[in-house]
Order: sequence, then C-alpha cells, then structure tokens
Amino acid sequence: MVAVLRRMTLLSTDLPTLPPKAERLLAWYDRHHRVLPWRISPAEAARGVRADPYRIWLSEVMLQQTTVEAVKKYFLAFTERWPDVLAMAAASEDDILRAWAGLGYYSRARNLKKCADTVAQQFGGQFPDTEEGLRALPGVGAYTAAAIAAIAFNRPAVVIDGNIERVVTRLYRIDTPLPQAKSEIRTELAKIVPADRPGDFAQALMDLGSSICTPRRPTCILCPFKDDCQALALDEPERFPVKKPKAERPVRHGAAFVAVRADGAILLRKRPDKGLLGGMAEVPCSAWQASGGFGPDEAPFQADWKPSGTITHIFTHFALMLDVYRAPFEGPAPSDMWWSAPSEVAGEALPTVMKKAIEAAVPDAFRQQAR
Repeated sequence: MVAVLRRMTLLSTDLPTLPPKAERLLAWYDRHHRVLPWRISPAEAARGVRADPYRIWLSEVMLQQTTVEAVKKYFLAFTERWPDVLAMAAASEDDILRAWAGLGYYSRARNLKKCADTVAQQFGGQFPDTEEGLRALPGVGAYTAAAIAAIAFNRPAVVIDGNIERVVTRLYRIDTPLPQAKSEIRTELAKIVPADRPGDFAQALMDLGSSICTPRRPTCILCPFKDDCQALALDEPERFPVKKPKAERPVRHGAAFVAVRADGAILLRKRPDKGLLGGMAEVPCSAWQASGGFGPDEAPFQADWKPSGTITHIFTHFALMLDVYRAPFEGPAPSDMWWSAPSEVAGEALPTVMKKAIEAAVPDAFRQQAR
C-alpha cells in the first residue's frame, strides 16, 4: 500500500506533463487493474520490479484469438515446465505442441519454438528491446512487438488489440470499418501514448475494454473517458467499432476413422508439418472437401467401420463436418501411426477437432485419464 501511495505521489508531480487522457486512464488503472499471472502491478513497478520479456511474449502469443480466462491455465503450465526462454529452446516441438493442444491456432505453438530457438542462439537468451528488433523474431508481428516493447521495455509503442480498437473507435467516433480503421486508430492513439508508463497505458486500455468499454452494454458512467467519448455524446457507443458484414463461411466435409484396440488404445498419426494443424496428432481422416459423401472406403485400411455420428468444428475460414466411424482393430500399428493407450491419449498433441471425433466414437476416452 505504501508503495502504491508513493507511486501515486510521484505520478502527481508528473501528471501535468502527460496528455490529459493518459493521466485519467493511468489513475484509473492504478486503482482497477486486473491481476494476471504475467503482469507486473503498479505497486510492484513502484518497487522497481520489471516485467519479464519472456512472460510478456508468451502471454501475448497465447492471447491471440483466445480469451484471458482460457489462457491462464496454459500460461501457468508452460511457465512451470519452461520457466524461461532457454528452457523452451531446449524443449522439443512435439512437447510444445502437446502442451499447447486445445488452445488452437497451432502455428503459434510452432512459432514459439522457432522464436525461442532464435532468442537463445542469436541473442544469448535476451529478447531484443526495440519494436524493430522484436519484429525480426519468428512469429512476432506488429502488435506483439509493440506490446512487448511497451510492457517489458517501457518503449512508447502504439499497441492495438481488439479491446483497444473498441475503446479508441468509440472515444474518437471513427466511422471507418475495421480493418481499414486501423491507421486512424493508430494516428489518434499515438497522440496520447505517454512517454512515462507506456506499458501500463497499453494494459490500462486493454483492461478498460475488457471491464468497462465492453462490446455490449458498456458501463460508460464508470469510464475515465466518459467526458471525452464522442460515441457516448451521441448515445451510440455500441455502434463502434464499425465492421464490414462477415462473408458466409464455407463448409467442408470429410470422414474420421477411430480404430480402437481391445485394451482401449486408439490409433493415431501425425499430420504433415506444413499446413492447417501442422505437426499435430490426429485419427486417420479422409481429405476435407467442399462436397460430402465420405464413407468407410476412405479409410486407410480395411476394418469393420461403423458410423459414430457427425461432428462439426469451426475454423477461421471454414466450417468442417466430419462423419466419424469406429472399428475394432488389433495388431501392430501401420508404419506411419502409433497406438495411444487410454492413460496417454489425453496427453497427445490432439487439436480440439480430433478430440471431438474421438469422443464421438469413444465417449469416455478423455475421462479415463481424468479419473
């Protein structure tokens, strides 16, 4: 508490030099910041604690296209197993993919390994401390580089994620639809990013979008920007950000074949390293095509295949419908496959769509290990 008061006292002498909007936002953040496992609080910062670039990088990669609540358990599991970038560089890609299974967008996991290797081999385990240097790392795009630069290295970078887009388009009533509006958002945001505490400023905008400036029914009366918000002045904050209508998502069809041994083991294989779900584990599948009509003839080997229902999974650019078949199968696994025992299948690098297929054929496949 003393540290927070000291921090606020120091801020009181600095605030007149800050843009007024940044001043109000940082004061709000000091009181209402979220407690997250990768974050340094204002009180810790006042004691001189600095954010760990490795933890910021890992969390930001995990948070892409994923909610904070979904990420927390994965982040804690990863940092317990690989506490720093050198430990991750020493891990195998297969181990990282297994730990990532269920988090989605699996190219992120493969890029984790590539980036960790680069930081370990080319930078001695130390992340570059500039946006330009960070952008050169595998899998680190403009947003992630800006977030690491601001939060871990106190660089006055312009950080823009979905929450920040919503806050800024409402604050300045930006009518241009996303993603075209990004340049206008960047221009307006650059005017108010403070030289002091740019990392806290970015995280404050994220927290504001998460807790106050929500997509539906924002709590505008509690917002530190309520007197400045142009969308609120016109009583239409929920109209922003403006988005173009989404194109209809195409549907692809296929079949999944779940072979089960007498002891409950399931036959798996590895997907090609390149492409969708690259390097992940799967049950044997047919091709995924626009037309349906897949049956047992598409299986990689003959067996007594019986229908086990149809599952649907939504990818970013298409929806997938898989007809699932189950068959008893004995003997050694084909050369490009392996048997996964009931106690091991939950630990395989199975994407969610494959877990759905297995559960359709073997309803208790993942509950066995949970017990």
